[in-house]
Amino acid sequence: MVKKPIKTNSGRGQRDLTIKVKTARGRSMSSTRWLQRQLNDPYVKRAKAEGYRGRAAFKILELDDKFRFLVPGARIVDLGCAPGGWCQVAVKRTNALLERPSKAQGRVLGIDLQEVEAIPGAEIHQLDFLSEDADKLVMSWLNGQADVVISDMAASASGHKQTDHLKIIALCEAAAYFSFDVLVEGGTFVAKVLAGGAEGELQKMLKSRFTKVANVKPPSSRADSSEKFVVATGFKGPLIQVDPEA
Repeated sequence: MVKKPIKTNSGRGQRDLTIKVKTARGRSMSSTRWLQRQLNDPYVKRAKAEGYRGRAAFKILELDDKFRFLVPGARIVDLGCAPGGWCQVAVKRTNALLERPSKAQGRVLGIDLQEVEAIPGAEIHQLDFLSEDADKLVMSWLNGQADVVISDMAASASGHKQTDHLKIIALCEAAAYFSFDVLVEGGTFVAKVLAGGAEGELQKMLKSRFTKVANVKPPSSRADSSEKFVVATGFKGPLIQVDPEA
């Protein structure tokens, strides 16, 4: 049972008190805590009010406010795009719907293992980005290379902190390698990681392929979460293969 907010009239006007959630039969304490946090999360409320599919939309908004990679005319690939909040932001900021006729029109391509409800201005494909020739498929859909690859993917949680950390780092590394295949020179890679000590090799790899690599925890990322985002800018392009017999 959820108690409705109580309005109080103080000298400063009305305000909402915190919503309290009672533990119901069949609901665990952890589920109750999660529900209470959701009900009182200002970003959840803002997402609903502003038409975004989830609070994660504000993470990419805040990252873009800082690094400016979702520019009009940019070609964006969103890996693991469900439920679609990042695509919604990318559509607006890249001018994919040509809402600003004086600006260049962008392209937004969403990729996910599961079916995703259509998003105006975005092209959604059900695809495993790890499958053979996925990079070639993506570039054929874009009619060229991508300017930005973004990923808010997270591996399914096991409940074991170190295991989950290793899984998401491996997923982020896979997304990075995919970006190496599809990005234009000068492109940007943005992905979620979890702090935990195993990301050293990922950082080393990204620094060898991009001119700048930043690690950021946006304001909308929950304080008690170990997630952060890596923003790699200035892709150096494909590695030059040297023939040892040449």
